[in-house]
Amino acid sequence: MIEKVFKTTNGELKVIIPTRLDEITLGQLMALQENPDLNDLEAISILSGISIEQLQNVRAMDDIQAFAGAVLSLSHQIVHLYNSDAIPKKVDFIIDNKSKRVKVLQNLSVEPAGAFMAAKEVIADEVNNYLKQYGPDDFEARFKPSLKACCNILAYYFYCTVTGNPYNEYETEHFAEEIKKLRVTEALPIAKHFFTCYPNLSKPKISYLHRLLPRWRKKREFNHLKSLNISTP
Repeated sequence: MIEKVFKTTNGELKVIIPTRLDEITLGQLMALQENPDLNDLEAISILSGISIEQLQNVRAMDDIQAFAGAVLSLSHQIVHLYNSDAIPKKVDFIIDNKSKRVKVLQNLSVEPAGAFMAAKEVIADEVNNYLKQYGPDDFEARFKPSLKACCNILAYYFYCTVTGNPYNEYETEHFAEEIKKLRVTEALPIAKHFFTCYPNLSKPKISYLHRLLPRWRKKREFNHLKSLNISTP
């Protein structure tokens, strides 16, 4: 972290921003990437948690530029962020002002069934949208899921374990706000696992109903032919 105290029109303002990726939350990174045309004040506001209005009252813009090097360094680190495969063993959440440490199993799986189906749809949409735009060439090397998709996947994965509640689609979507508080160096390697180790989830699968319908039709046709043969003298 880098900390500086600025003089403002009505006193002083302490501003602290991260200098390393493990000091940035997933939510902060999502906010940074949602608008690639952010100006310096907007970027510092996201990284520090201080409102734009407060930063606008800093007396000298040159003081704000003191953070330029740190912001630039972070942008370079973010470029290589997706290359990390180091899945954390434990992740800490703050729920109702209480800390809860959750073990991340090496054999990751999404459960229960409702969460699995929701995660499957997110992965399928993300992969298929990429393939429509860029095609399958160098897919494994070039594909990078959106941060929103990563956030949703983690919400499905962690919701029941962290809250102790049964799966609920609406509550799981709301739980994504808790996922945004995770350090980005924790969140993305776990999310990346689901996109790289579960490729079959991105492929449409035939439901049991659709599998049974052809058999049912064939059985009807067989019975119809059989009845014709019986009625034939």
